[in-house]
Amino acid sequence: MSPTRQAGDTATPEKPCAYRAQLLYFKARPGDTPEDGSTVWLSDGLLVVEGGRIAQVGDYRQLAASLGADVPVVDWRGKLIVPGFIDTHIHYPQTDMIASPAPGLLPWLEKYTFPTERRFENPDYAAEVARFFLDELQRCGTTTALVYCTVHPGSAEAFFTESHARNLRMAAGKVMMDRNCPEFLRDTAESGARDSEALIQRWHGKGRQMYALAPRFAPTSTEAQLAVCGELAQRYDDVFIQSHVAENQAEVKWVGELFPGHRSYLDVYDHFGLLRRRSVYGHCIWLDDMDRRRMHETGALAAHCPTSNQFLGSGLFDFAAAQAAGQSVSLATDVGGGSSFSMLQTMNEAHKVARLSGYHLSATTMFYLATEGAAQSLDLGGQIGTLAVGAEADFIVLDPQATPLLARRTAGSESLEELLFALAMLGDDRAVAASYAAGRKLHQREGSPARSS
Repeated sequence: MSPTRQAGDTATPEKPCAYRAQLLYFKARPGDTPEDGSTVWLSDGLLVVEGGRIAQVGDYRQLAASLGADVPVVDWRGKLIVPGFIDTHIHYPQTDMIASPAPGLLPWLEKYTFPTERRFENPDYAAEVARFFLDELQRCGTTTALVYCTVHPGSAEAFFTESHARNLRMAAGKVMMDRNCPEFLRDTAESGARDSEALIQRWHGKGRQMYALAPRFAPTSTEAQLAVCGELAQRYDDVFIQSHVAENQAEVKWVGELFPGHRSYLDVYDHFGLLRRRSVYGHCIWLDDMDRRRMHETGALAAHCPTSNQFLGSGLFDFAAAQAAGQSVSLATDVGGGSSFSMLQTMNEAHKVARLSGYHLSATTMFYLATEGAAQSLDLGGQIGTLAVGAEADFIVLDPQATPLLARRTAGSESLEELLFALAMLGDDRAVAASYAAGRKLHQREGSPARSS
């Protein structure tokens, strides 16, 4: 059994349990001052979980006396409990090809991505990778992700089966692509729609599973396939849509040749009814202001993937332009183009990308984007991404003393911003002491014991 899983941990625990630690969550996007009410930070807080949901949250001194004598208190003092991270763009089939060298996106797809994804025609292989992938997410503190499978329906079955067994809040979908790809990874407009609809009916809303329609990107779908995808999106208006847009300039040029007559790459998706709430587009680097405003108007979400964009040399995301247009932005790892499963490492690189374009992205804002901000943009506000009462109890425990350097730096932190910035710049999976989903501990880092009372 994987070291990140607990024996018998499949059902939601019904008995109440309390957790004592610093607590952090957000009510809105952080403003310029810590007094604006957007951020809740309790230096000695108590989180009470019952039936897989947050039952109480507040100052330890105020809540502790009201706890029943039979309610255990897990003592994480010295550590910080935050909502579980939300990764809005990641490919589970690319786990085994992470850190593969190539001169750019399109050659990388041909040499590494497509041959690796072919292996998912084997259901046993798909199941083994799904187990490792989810272990790795939990180890890095990610409790929700928007996940790409392969073109094989069995790859989605394997993912959902494993996610459901762990009672995770996940969205995933089989990739749809009917051209400009190897024959061994090709579906058709008809089969792609049929397989996707069958998966929606089987998995969307089953437990905590959610479906995401996943046309890989416009160049690998015909107009007929994008049209049937749009029809499914209209028929099942609460499923997610995920794809890629404007990742690099060669790709943008290719889309212009494949879809003449459209104003932009994004306009191709818009034409087929694929821009709406719960639609998430990876990268969004080479958009113009009209594209950004259109994403704002439709409620579509940009998944910023800084480690991937730098690894593949795709370009720098423009935070200032996104903010000016009101475009919703989230953070994502984009494994395996991205080089880390860690959302802390993703924050590290996002901050640097922003600085290169003259924009300051604060640590507080990055933690918001990876939790409450993503949840709100995905229409999951109040369910995940928060420690507020009534929310699903997906949370993680961060250890500011996880490494000697991190301990030394955080010991001198004089504000929440300094503490979070140190975690983002110096932290990785080692900083995640434990991960909980629906109130059940699914990962605890070796050497990071909590005290129970």
